[in-house]
This record gives sequence, structure tokens and C-alpha cells, in this order.
Amino acid sequence: MFKDKVVIVTGAGSGIGRALAEELVRRGSIVIAADINLRRVEETAARINQAYGKIYPVLLDVSDFDAVKAVVDQAVAEHGRLDLVFNNAGIAVGGEARHFALEDWRSVLDVNLFGVIHGVQAAYPVMVRQGFGHIINTASIEGLIPLPGAISYVASKHAVVGLSGALRAEGADLGVRVSVVCPGYIKTAIFEDARLVKVAREKMLNRLPRYHGLTPEQGAARILRGVERNRGIIIVGWDAWVLWALFRLSPALTGWLAVRLLKKARQDKVFLE
Repeated sequence: MFKDKVVIVTGAGSGIGRALAEELVRRGSIVIAADINLRRVEETAARINQAYGKIYPVLLDVSDFDAVKAVVDQAVAEHGRLDLVFNNAGIAVGGEARHFALEDWRSVLDVNLFGVIHGVQAAYPVMVRQGFGHIINTASIEGLIPLPGAISYVASKHAVVGLSGALRAEGADLGVRVSVVCPGYIKTAIFEDARLVKVAREKMLNRLPRYHGLTPEQGAARILRGVERNRGIIIVGWDAWVLWALFRLSPALTGWLAVRLLKKARQDKVFLE
């Protein structure tokens, strides 16, 4: 279903976004690969163009609506339509809310939530007019389960899940599909790139799973399978499925476990006073 489709992927310079862009091109899509780090996305495009072609790197700050709309409008002007948009760009700030500054909330919401809103605001009217299209928003398992330690990230991802569900209902009779992606642990650079507030970075990184977790390429393949099947919520990774099942079975038990894990992280001086 991806052959000859016109696709925009944000956050395509690394991680899941890069893997999605690469896999879509391999499947025959025309991909506009957008990222705030132009060097990264140009490297992605150069590597793929040598073998496949049809990937176009674009500098884009998703927190700037005019810039997002310009990318969407240019894609439609050049290719005559827009088939899929992956609102994938995201950042994180780690730490406890008691140590956060207002900017630690705003910076994450500007990218993770308003970046999605800007993508929707620019692409959804186009898709409604043409009578087809699919918007795929990247959230997280933390958009379904409130876990401590990155509260602005959790807030943004919960909002993306709710936004996507409501938009899916609105778009159903208009020919526009909407999905939200909720991955578990994917081996990307988001943890290394994250801003940390009173968190011991090395201790935090050492606590990441070593023996499980998907590569970005594995995650991208599962995401595209969910898109093919028009899943409303695309949960990626066995750890995400386990957490989601546990939370649905007993929110109280999940909350108790979250408190226990946070206490242990404080004792181990991962989260600092």
C-alpha cells in the first residue's frame, strides 16, 4: 500500500523517524524527510538515495506552524496529493516535577504536542478535500500509562493519544484515517539527547534495558504493519503490551509499582535532591 505514496515524516534525522523514512522509501514511497537537524536528515537521504531514491531532506522545526504548513503545501504542489503524514518528532525532559522550570514543560509541549497539532492543522484539511489520507501520530506507552520521571513528556503523549482518537472519529466518514503509535522501549538516542533535571545521566542510562527492546528498524516495521491494518492504536513492543495489559487490569497496581520504582531510583541516586 505504500508504493508511490507521497509521505511526510517528521523527526526523520534519527531513531524511529529515520527508520520509517528508510523503510517507506524501500517500499516505493516518495518521502519528504523533515528534521530540525538538517545534517542528520541529509545523511539519511544520501544513504538511501544511493540505493533507492525518492527521499527529499527538509529542515523543519515542528513548533513553527508556518514552517510545517509550507512543507505540506510544497509537497501537495509538487506531487498533487498527500497520502500519509507521520507526526513523529519528539523530545524529552527527564526528572521530577518538583525540580522543573516552566520551560521544561513548554519546550516538550511545543514539540511533542504542538508539533502534532501543527501537522494535523496543515495536513488534515488537505486530506479532507482530496477525500483520502492517513495521519499517524507518535505517542508512547507513556501516553497510555502515567509513569513518573518525565512528567511533561507523559502529559504531551497523553494529549496526543486523546487528540488522535478524537480526530480518528471525525475523519472516519471523510476518508481520512488516523492512528496513534505507542511504543515501549526502542533503542534510540532520545535518552542520550534528553535534557535532564537533577538526574544522574550515567546512572539513568545504565538502568535502560540491555536484553530487550526493539531496534528502530524493528519498530518501524511494526508501525507500518499497524498502518496497513488501519489500527487506531498501534502498540509496539512486548514490554508496551505487558504494561498496557497490566494497567487495564489494575490501574492501582500499576500505580503502586510506579511508586516503588521511583523510590528505588531515589535511593540509588538516579533522581537527585
